[in-house]
Amino acid sequence: MTNQNPEQKARDEIDTMLVSAGWVVQSKVNVDLSAGKGVAVREYQTDIGPADYVLFVDRKPVDVIEAKRSEEGERLTTHEDQAESYAKATLKYNLNEEPLSFVYESTGVLTRFTDYRDPKPRSRPVFHFHKPETLAESQGQAETLRARFQVMPGLDEQGLRPAQIRAIRNLEASFKENRPKALIQMATGSGKTFTACTFAYRLLKHANAKRILFVVDTRNLGEQAEQEFLKYQPTDDNRKFTELYNVPRLSSSYIALDSQVCISTIQRLYAILQGEELEESAELENPNEFAWQWQKKEPMPVEYTVKNPIEQFDFIIIDECHRSIYNLWKQVLDYYDAFLVGLTATPDKRTFGFSMKTW
Repeated sequence: MTNQNPEQKARDEIDTMLVSAGWVVQSKVNVDLSAGKGVAVREYQTDIGPADYVLFVDRKPVDVIEAKRSEEGERLTTHEDQAESYAKATLKYNLNEEPLSFVYESTGVLTRFTDYRDPKPRSRPVFHFHKPETLAESQGQAETLRARFQVMPGLDEQGLRPAQIRAIRNLEASFKENRPKALIQMATGSGKTFTACTFAYRLLKHANAKRILFVVDTRNLGEQAEQEFLKYQPTDDNRKFTELYNVPRLSSSYIALDSQVCISTIQRLYAILQGEELEESAELENPNEFAWQWQKKEPMPVEYTVKNPIEQFDFIIIDECHRSIYNLWKQVLDYYDAFLVGLTATPDKRTFGFSMKTW
């Protein structure tokens, strides 16, 4: 039995990923763009040659995928120009009047994504492909999330401490620069969660964020965060945060579509991505305190689930992040295509390294 061609193996992996995200995969010789909401056509012809995949949503082209062998995974960024050239090419039958908005480079193991409508387009690693509905929704918006950062109104400093003002301003500057990770270091008792409520409110109202995840590592911290959101009242509205936005604290594997801020333990999120329910007793203790139990085994791999797609959250706020961004739990954060914001009073060298590492 001969080994499978590396390039074909990558294509097979990509096909599997596309199907699991809700795409109908077709050959160029048998194209039916009405076969589903999203249709991915292999080797679709352009005026500069066949693109590895062209993705159609509601019969309109929106995306190209540049497929590469697995050994090229660490060099995917070197293929961005080639992928962009296909996005700008004229497709067969002149279906596209303008360049396509989205581009992926993928080996079927490693994948990068670029939205060329962003102010300064830059590829980022993603765990999986997005759903057709997500690209359709994004395509229909006048501006991208990263473009909306650029026009957010100035911060109203009323009721904020100097450290909170500085943290929010620096964080929003980080967003404007399209930095995927940020770290907020504030002393214990300085109002980290209040600060998080403030910038979460601004992201929902002014950046039109879809959904924010607030991660803790014990149920007690989750309850405290829930109380902060319940009593938080913005300065530009006489209603409480929870009267304006739905803020559930997750107690099962169900994540409501109409939720704007979800509060969850990292343990529960891990269980959700494993397709399992979690006993509440598993959320009572900080797992870092018995980390020696986990050091004896490798983290279980997280697999894609269309029920909880990578685009489920736009932002993830990680409370006590010095305890939650390594080892067993790191892949939970890597799964989502989201900005990561760490909160901590006691960072260590690893924490600073995590937040400053570029993608």
